[in-house]
Amino acid sequence: MRNGIVSFSICRLPLHERRFLSHFISDDLYDPPFSPSPKPLKANKKNKDSENGATKKNGAPKKNGPPKLPFQSNLPFDFSYSYSETHPSVGPISFRESPKFSPFGPGRLDRTWTGVIAPVRSEPDWKRVEEERNRVLGAPLTEDEVAELVERYRHSDCARQINLGKGGVTHNMLDDIHNHWKKAEAVRIKCLGVPTLDMDNVCFHLEDKSCGKVIYRNINILLLYRGRNYDPKNRPVIPLMLWKPYAPIYPRLVKNVTEGLTYEETREIRNNGLNSDPLIKLTRNGVYVNVVERVREAFKTQEVVRLDCTHVGTSDCKKIGVKLRDLVPCVPILFKDEQIILWRGNLSEEQPSESQCQQVIQS
Repeated sequence: MRNGIVSFSICRLPLHERRFLSHFISDDLYDPPFSPSPKPLKANKKNKDSENGATKKNGAPKKNGPPKLPFQSNLPFDFSYSYSETHPSVGPISFRESPKFSPFGPGRLDRTWTGVIAPVRSEPDWKRVEEERNRVLGAPLTEDEVAELVERYRHSDCARQINLGKGGVTHNMLDDIHNHWKKAEAVRIKCLGVPTLDMDNVCFHLEDKSCGKVIYRNINILLLYRGRNYDPKNRPVIPLMLWKPYAPIYPRLVKNVTEGLTYEETREIRNNGLNSDPLIKLTRNGVYVNVVERVREAFKTQEVVRLDCTHVGTSDCKKIGVKLRDLVPCVPILFKDEQIILWRGNLSEEQPSESQCQQVIQS
């Protein structure tokens, strides 16, 4: 029926149009008209080489070829999700996911994932590592060279910028730094959130893990220099983490009864802290550079300090309390309703008396 209708409609057309349409009408009932058959594409030689995993003469895979697995990295440190926000001396008591699930992917790394880190397989030669780093950095920059780099990269509209958030110096950030170093001598790093409590720690891990040099530091803005002899073609192999691993479960930060106090004394100090005026109000992903100094100054006249962390988040509140415990130092005794209560501790136990000092001097 369909062929009859088509032939009847064609017969009513002029002769030149009928000859033109006769080349495009198929005998197949399911083939729509005016659909020319596609021509087979010729296989490209380059695509064949990339599909077959062709390699160069030196054995390295081509640019479009698949990478060789597993990745073998010569970096002399243990891989971790965050280098600046984890403390190696404190071990987890449990895991939220099995350690056998490596965030680098199955079979993509020649290291074993322990749930927290991927340790190096052999002890590195630290003397050779230090010599290689000094060779890449080259001679120290002069004041004029530093001023030129600072003026070029310190502004907020700089295209070579990396934002450092509450995760701190993460593993994948190292790859971002080397990507910027391909076309720029320095990279601008803007730090926000919990890591800004200890900027010295951030600078140390940036220099230690990337082998660069911090040439400029202003509040939360850093400039990381790559070195005079840096070669982008010989950059280290940095296997990327495919997902963020779940944080392990660590021991409880705040105990029901603070060490050195009774239950009544602990409860009284907590109530006094909740009823006191906040020393400072922290914002989410803010700059906390001067928080440590302000807490230290407050402890000279006060026994308990309250920090208002509304809208900061429970997780960030605990991270702030842990950092202040080690930096001030102090004792966090309560986290409630995004409020941090800090106790300066028992001064009589931490500081020796005058008689003890005299005995030490006489002896």
